[in-house]
Amino acid sequence: MADSALFVGWGEIVRGRERSGPELFKEAVEYFGQLQQDGRIEGFEPWFMERHGGDLNGFFLLRGDRTKLDEVRRDAAFERLLTRVSMVVDNVGVTTAYTGADLQRQLEIFGESAGDLAR
Repeated sequence: MADSALFVGWGEIVRGRERSGPELFKEAVEYFGQLQQDGRIEGFEPWFMERHGGDLNGFFLLRGDRTKLDEVRRDAAFERLLTRVSMVVDNVGVTTAYTGADLQRQLEIFGESAGDLAR
C-alpha cells in the first residue's frame, strides 16, 4: 500500500456556479479513475464534509508512489482540472499527505529538528 497521497481539498461553491459543481465533480472522478487505470496512482477516495462552520467542504485523497504523485501534480491535465475547479469552488488546495513509512520519516525529521532547537 502507498505511503504517500495527494490531498485535494475545496471549500464553498461559488454563488451562481452551483449547477457546475456536480458536473465538475464527475469530471474529476473520471480523470482520477483514468490515472488509476494508467497506474499513475494506486487509488483515490472522494469525501464530502458535513456542515461544520469551517472552510473545508470536501476532498479527494489520491494514494500512490510519491514520485508518481509528484509527476501527476505537475501534469498539465491536473493543473487544468484544478484551475477549472477553482472557478467553481473556493479554497482549492493541494498538499502532500503521509502515512506508513513516509509518516515515520516525517516524525524522525521533526524529532531531529526539535532536538536541534532545544540546544
